[in-house]
Amino acid sequence: MSTPLITPDLVAVDLVATDRDDATRQLIDLLAAAGRVTDADGFHADVRAREAQMATGMPGGIGLPHARSSHVTVPSLAVGKVAAGVDFGAPDGPATLVFLIAAPDAGDGDHLKILAALARRLVHESFRTSLKEAGDAETVAEIVTREVVPS
Repeated sequence: MSTPLITPDLVAVDLVATDRDDATRQLIDLLAAAGRVTDADGFHADVRAREAQMATGMPGGIGLPHARSSHVTVPSLAVGKVAAGVDFGAPDGPATLVFLIAAPDAGDGDHLKILAALARRLVHESFRTSLKEAGDAETVAEIVTREVVPS
């Protein structure tokens, strides 16, 4: 990928959200501001449609909303740290780390590779803890790039 999957401008370390929809929308707004999403409302509708099929909460306080969309220009990952947590349907409670995977319609392989790589790392408590303890967007982006992005 010539465009990095994640950059510090795609990380919100102090995300305050009322629910999963609000958290997702705020992360979509970061992607739109970075020029990675051409239509925030259109992409939000695609993510909501995907969420309606199956909850994307994972054990360990993780929300993993994701969608392929014609409104996405390059495979991207936006991350939000939500201290109060938001419900993404995980059996163990609210998500304090939210990872929004955005993939172009034509990028089916990229979307699944990102999702699989991220899921493999998220089962490790040390990875989740390092992200929760990261104090700034640069550190979060660096950890994700190092641990998740294929080299």
